[in-house]
Amino acid sequence: MISEFDRGERDVEQQSAALKKPLGLRDLVLTQILFVVGSSWVGAAAKLGQAHLFFWLLAILLFYIPQAAVVIYLNRMMPLEGGIYQWAKLGFNEFAGFIVAWNLWLLSITVIAMGGMFTTTNISYAIGPGAAWLPNSKWCVSLISALLVGGLGWAGVRGLSLGKWVHNIGAFAMLAVYSALILLPLLGLARGELKTYQPLQLALPAMSIFYCFNIFSKLAVGALSGFEYVAILAGETRAPARDIGRSVLIASPVIALMFILGTSSVLAFIGNNPIDLIGPVPQTLRLGLQSFPIAGAVASFGILLMATRTIASTSVHVTGSSRLPMVAGWDHLLPGWFSRLHPRYKTPVNSIIFVGATTLLIAISSQIGAGIQEAFQLVDNAANVFYGIVYVTLFAIPIFGTGAIRSGAPIWLRIAAICGGAVSLSAIFFTVYPIIDVPSPLTFAVKIIAVTVIANAIGVAIFTLGRKRRRAAVS
Repeated sequence: MISEFDRGERDVEQQSAALKKPLGLRDLVLTQILFVVGSSWVGAAAKLGQAHLFFWLLAILLFYIPQAAVVIYLNRMMPLEGGIYQWAKLGFNEFAGFIVAWNLWLLSITVIAMGGMFTTTNISYAIGPGAAWLPNSKWCVSLISALLVGGLGWAGVRGLSLGKWVHNIGAFAMLAVYSALILLPLLGLARGELKTYQPLQLALPAMSIFYCFNIFSKLAVGALSGFEYVAILAGETRAPARDIGRSVLIASPVIALMFILGTSSVLAFIGNNPIDLIGPVPQTLRLGLQSFPIAGAVASFGILLMATRTIASTSVHVTGSSRLPMVAGWDHLLPGWFSRLHPRYKTPVNSIIFVGATTLLIAISSQIGAGIQEAFQLVDNAANVFYGIVYVTLFAIPIFGTGAIRSGAPIWLRIAAICGGAVSLSAIFFTVYPIIDVPSPLTFAVKIIAVTVIANAIGVAIFTLGRKRRRAAVS
């Protein structure tokens, strides 16, 4: 007799059969590096001074390794298109699957909507002081947002046969930038511009523990997160049960070293001076290369490579956020319109169009009027809570999920999941409790909680309507 768990897996595999499968191990490894490694986190970590290594290692131990272990375990059991949506659905129920996918979708929509702003900022850095006006120009940001969303939407419709090259190029661009960043202090030592450089100096924090753990929670759930996202594309991977897990194992040490050594480089050149939290990498590159005649050109090229990474990373978000409505449509929780595939490229073309139109509307609207900008900033802040909810659910599956999943989880994996879940909850708390100076911390907290509750109430309403529509169709 086929169990409910096996029947659910079989149904998803049947739906995935029509999808093209262009992703191999190399593509998955590069996409992991592209998606997880960001440029701003080395600046945030550098604010901890020489204690950054301690907190990076703590985040790796309590969140990064547990995340990798749980993702590998769940993907090996359920290598299914939709990734965490399917894991939560089969591990708990349809409601859990839909809500965790809804929160992940909201996070991606926010990131895509901000892609135009990030790209504009990188371009202005690359051109120089004469282009400082670009990020402040509403028309310019709106135009670049439209070009970005339109271009990525077109690439998304063409499918991962093209998209994987966008992602691979973005990953190589980020690897090149971080290689330069990491080698820069060694060059400084050789030229006598740096007297000492100790990249792996372990020191205890000199600032308040509360402040440090606030940063720690952000490094964990902000910087070291993302392995679960690539698993959304399991149905478009040639050997998902094997290669997605391998991609995590190969990419994870590379990513950890990039963050740790990158932070050390930022500290080596900036020290106790103010750190540009938006662009710590270009700031460091300019300082490290200032004695070279071609310093400006090299730094500008590095910033353009970072802009390439931003565009490619946004492409990953477009791809994943278009697959989540597709798989919800397979379960008839959303209209079947979202699941229709392009006749040639076998991509969810309607879902891609919907994601593109939604994010473009948000991006352009956020440039109009202070009220809408404030609302967008609130949603952006709440995005960290959305991701925290995703991870609390992820880590709960091997602990509290159905017996078919729980029974195969060794005790060490459950302990790791408990650690990861605790860090995820702390990240939610510290998002609600602001680290920055705000006029009223209570008002800030109430606004973040309200945005989170309203956003998830909308998700619950969509789920309820979908269930009712499905029952009506059956009857």
